[in-house]
Amino acid sequence: MYATTSAARSAASAYRDNAVATASPARLLVMLVERLVLDVERGLTAQQAADWPAAHRHLLHAQDIVNELETSLDVDAMPAGRQLAAIYSFLRGQLVDANIRRDSATTGQALSLARQIADTWRQAAMAAAQ
Repeated sequence: MYATTSAARSAASAYRDNAVATASPARLLVMLVERLVLDVERGLTAQQAADWPAAHRHLLHAQDIVNELETSLDVDAMPAGRQLAAIYSFLRGQLVDANIRRDSATTGQALSLARQIADTWRQAAMAAAQ
């Protein structure tokens, strides 16, 4: 028989939980920045539809992710650690500004930067795996 909607959601949640629990640190980082991109995309879409509560929720979650990236970054452990910290700080500021001003142009700029960060971390994870 077909799974109920709640059973399907429960199975999807269990799958995601397992994927996170078994992922390498590099894969976890990639998953995190991919979620960052998704949140900013959803925030932008909501802003364009003037759905301010949804835009706020997605952009706040994106800010939370950037905060996590900032706090977990050991700036002395990598050659460009301080520069990366500055990029994260700039992105967080853009997300806050885009959310407060309800400015889709600023959200679009933040999305571009988030995509670049995600692409960079994907490439780094692939290089480390080889």
